[in-house]
Amino acid sequence: MANPATAGRPRGVHLVGSVPLADSETVFREVSSRVGDRLRRVPDGETGIRSNWIQWQFPLLLEVPEFESADEPAGPFGARLQLRSGSNAAGIQFPELGYRAAAVESYQVFSRLKQEGLIGEQVRFQVCLPTPLAVIHVRFVPRDQEAVEQAYERQLLEELDGLLDVIPADELAIQWDTAVEFAILEGLLPSFLVDAETEIVDRLVRLGNRVPTGVEVGYHLCYGDVEHQHFIEPVDTTKLVAVANGVCAGVERSVDWIHMPVPRDRNDDAFFAPLTGLQLQSETELYLGLVHLTDGVAGTEERIAAARRAVPMFGVATECGFGRRSAETIPALLDVHASVEVPA
Repeated sequence: MANPATAGRPRGVHLVGSVPLADSETVFREVSSRVGDRLRRVPDGETGIRSNWIQWQFPLLLEVPEFESADEPAGPFGARLQLRSGSNAAGIQFPELGYRAAAVESYQVFSRLKQEGLIGEQVRFQVCLPTPLAVIHVRFVPRDQEAVEQAYERQLLEELDGLLDVIPADELAIQWDTAVEFAILEGLLPSFLVDAETEIVDRLVRLGNRVPTGVEVGYHLCYGDVEHQHFIEPVDTTKLVAVANGVCAGVERSVDWIHMPVPRDRNDDAFFAPLTGLQLQSETELYLGLVHLTDGVAGTEERIAAARRAVPMFGVATECGFGRRSAETIPALLDVHASVEVPA
């Protein structure tokens, strides 16, 4: 019999990625102590140089001999690169990007803490990867973006495959971080894409299909998080739903979760109404990023109530990773998660 005290409550917590604590062990211990029974996956917190999403990748791009500083004005994210005159895009060889190395190092800690019983037996190790489009789109001139994207994707997928040399498939979960794509869809960033929504979904489907069998895969759909502000406030969830539906229809394997952001000032039916059109796979977990520390449990409960009028079952999360906030706020933020939902 259902427990009347928890009927209709959100189920489960999803951690998007970054957690600004000292190292992966500190992250694993802190989140496990506060929301461990609510997690199905746990990231390593993307600590150290990885704390600001993809910016740590930019110095690596300067190591590639085929690239040089662009001879045109900087883009919205700073100075850009271009292919050197006469270079062959097909021959681009990236150095190791660092995603495999970081994951392997953190997994050793994860595995030890799981053996000690601190991390639940059912919890997977979550590795968050950027879409190649995101990294290349913000750092290269438009005319070179597509060619460089293909080369970067080859290297990133090689590192993805290499994770299975160390991490068992049944302990691994891959999240594709999808943010720059929504800046393109909202018309904020010019792009070489002709049919942006179709081409973005096609890329996300291709990335999902490349995740090895037995490994979970999910998508973090994002509108950015600079000083806790989106690059544009979504009018509603229409574009999020369109991308989620396209991915779930196109990926030929299971999509294990979809995460969507919810602005802190949106507890109205209009924002959530498009969620009634979600067509996720039957096994796909939906997580809504409606937990905000600024208004705590009370405000989060209001957003939960509004969301439930459109979609009955979901887990909770923040809009984005925790990386742009101070470490002192993390315990209280995790406690809000624990207060508004029931164990997964």
